[in-house]
Amino acid sequence: MLKKLSIRNLAVIESVDLDSAGGFTVLTGETGAGKSILIDAIGLILGDRADPALVRSGSERAEVTAHFELAPDAPVLAMLRAQALDDPDSPNDLLIRRVVQTAGRARAFVNGVAVTANQLRELGEQLVLVFGQSESLTLLRADIQRTLLDDFGGHQQLLDTLADRVGQIQSIDAQMDALRNAAERDPAQLDYLRFQVQELDALQFSVEELEQLDIDQRQLANAGRILSEGGQVQDRLYGGDDSIYDQLSTVYGALDALAPLHPAFAEAASLIATAQAQAEEAANTVRAVLERLDLDPENLQQVEQRLAAIHDLARKHRVKPAELPELRVSMQAQLDAVGDSAEALDRLQRQQDKLLEEYRTTAAELTARRRKSATGFAAEITRLVRQLGMPKAQFAVEVDTADPATVVRATGADDIRFDFSANPGQSLRPLARVASGGELSRISLAVEVVSLRSSQAPTMIFDEVDAGISGAVAEIVGQTLRALGRERQVLCVTHLAQVAAQGHHHCAIRKVVRNGQTFTQVLPVEGAQRIEELARIQGGIEISEVALAHARELLERAQHAAD
Repeated sequence: MLKKLSIRNLAVIESVDLDSAGGFTVLTGETGAGKSILIDAIGLILGDRADPALVRSGSERAEVTAHFELAPDAPVLAMLRAQALDDPDSPNDLLIRRVVQTAGRARAFVNGVAVTANQLRELGEQLVLVFGQSESLTLLRADIQRTLLDDFGGHQQLLDTLADRVGQIQSIDAQMDALRNAAERDPAQLDYLRFQVQELDALQFSVEELEQLDIDQRQLANAGRILSEGGQVQDRLYGGDDSIYDQLSTVYGALDALAPLHPAFAEAASLIATAQAQAEEAANTVRAVLERLDLDPENLQQVEQRLAAIHDLARKHRVKPAELPELRVSMQAQLDAVGDSAEALDRLQRQQDKLLEEYRTTAAELTARRRKSATGFAAEITRLVRQLGMPKAQFAVEVDTADPATVVRATGADDIRFDFSANPGQSLRPLARVASGGELSRISLAVEVVSLRSSQAPTMIFDEVDAGISGAVAEIVGQTLRALGRERQVLCVTHLAQVAAQGHHHCAIRKVVRNGQTFTQVLPVEGAQRIEELARIQGGIEISEVALAHARELLERAQHAAD
């Protein structure tokens, strides 16, 4: 769970350290005090886009650090070890730091190791889930409804299988289309393609031959220079007047005579003897080259004619000479595809029929699983919605299945729809058509509570999910979140005293102005301070004794409720 959140120079926050505990923690404060900035800070830790505009005015960078304490069996531990991001000295501690600079650059660190935003997002999904007001609207989307049901039912393995089959089916469709297009080519084009292949075959050309031809051409074209300058080199090395070999012999004799006088001369004489041997060997190598050299002018003409033929054909096809063999293979493949198109189409059709059968079997299994999950999912949400002030409400999940023979898609053959009825005597209708704003907030909360229980994330954050409700319903919402806090760490930003009173812990967010600058503070409130904060939330310029008495009553009622 989240143990501590430190924020530096983020928007109106200069410096805030929030120590977080388990259970249900509420965050309250006036509008504009900085509650949303806390959510933004947590979003940065979870891999959200880093906007330079978030950096506090006058600062060069903003920094957010989160310290998580991980359970010994937390799934995220395996991810950390796999990416070498764990801390061997403190394996159950996780430190995430995000730095945002005004210049636009952002960096992220996990246990001191730099990571990408994508890595941070993958990690964040295992640590914290954030539910805000916008999720109430996304709940109306059909794809979100399908995803929620599949997550609740644990259908991911079947969905992965379907996606794999659909990918293979689409790949075969593309291959079959290509074969059909090839078979429908103009006969004249095919005849010309055959002529081009025959022309390349007649050339009988290989890349190795091209390399040897280039070598031969350079040697034959420079025959005179090779003979003249090569002969001169041979004479200077060995055999000519005053050759290098003879000069070294003279030096060797002098050093050999001096050797008895000093041992270093003997070592120098040995080096000269080696140089003599190398000079003689070099001369022999040059002589052998000159003796083997075939400088027939007719050979040069043949080599240049062959090179010209290769380069002419390469220019004709607009490729490099070395690419001609590969071009020939490609052209022959096109001809083979046309010749074997009927057989290839039949083979691909059989493969596709098999994949379609596997797809339909898996899609049917997914449909059955969805129908079973829909019953349990709807029952749990109906129970929670009724607890949230709609005692006669009914929630249902409809699974409408198309014919798998005509519908092939990675999500299966089903369309998922959430239906709702708030009052007895009213028929169930699509959620988007019947739910008011307040009802949608409560339904969203119920859906989220049911869905999040299937998640492994140990921390849940609710950002003003109580919008549109009040009174006794708000108190029930608070009780629901408090009950959820028995299983997970729950943080909730709220404007309602009925919700705030249910928190195991309470932090107040204050905005202060010093020297013309705005600052945000986060302060834990307990005892009398908490009662005053609850009274303030209920409204009024001045906190009356009546407001304080009501706040005290709310708090006592929450604290006496059995956890």
